[in-house]
Amino acid sequence: MSSSSFFNFSSVDWAEMGSATWETIWVTLISVIFTAVIGCLIGLLLFETKDSKSIGVRGINWIVSLFVNVFRSIPYIILIVVLIPFTNSIVHTIVGPVAALPSLILSAAPFFGRIVEMSFREIDQGILEAAEAMGANRWTVIFKVLLPESLPALVSGLTVTAISLVGYTAMAGAIGAGGLGALAYNNGFLQYNGTIIFVATVLIVLFVFFLQWVGDWLVKKIDKRVV
Repeated sequence: MSSSSFFNFSSVDWAEMGSATWETIWVTLISVIFTAVIGCLIGLLLFETKDSKSIGVRGINWIVSLFVNVFRSIPYIILIVVLIPFTNSIVHTIVGPVAALPSLILSAAPFFGRIVEMSFREIDQGILEAAEAMGANRWTVIFKVLLPESLPALVSGLTVTAISLVGYTAMAGAIGAGGLGALAYNNGFLQYNGTIIFVATVLIVLFVFFLQWVGDWLVKKIDKRVV
């Protein structure tokens, strides 16, 4: 097959390509939002229960750590299959973009949760102790000190997670979840249409570049160390 016949842009249905691009974008963004919320809760729970002297609290830490480690260890393509009954019970379908959301969130939230925990641990303990010495309760320390001080690292970590989610959406698309991954596999790979694969890949790369740019821009805006 010659390169001229392999790359034929007239064979691309641009309306379908646009629809698939939008599916990839909104699925990624929704997954990022849920991942950020759940991941922050997981990271905060791990951080707050890590050094407790209470056996019960340490037990909670062990259970959450086990959950995080298990879901971080399962390859995403296997996780999709494992979660089919759960996905069907939640969204009442196992195909389409919506069906990809549970597996995307459950794969990314534990990963981001570890990033959150590490970001909290990198904060100077003297700052936290000073806030507590001034009479701040634990919730005040969390919302007024812990989160603001770690925000640049959290945004940077969420950017990395979001980029990983883009790759996961393409992988999920190959087994019926829609988006650019489904289009590249069904209309490109299975039909030997290299143009569709090429265009879908370029669009995914551009989306990743955009996410990285937004993340870097936000970090520069909120990082007090950046002059």
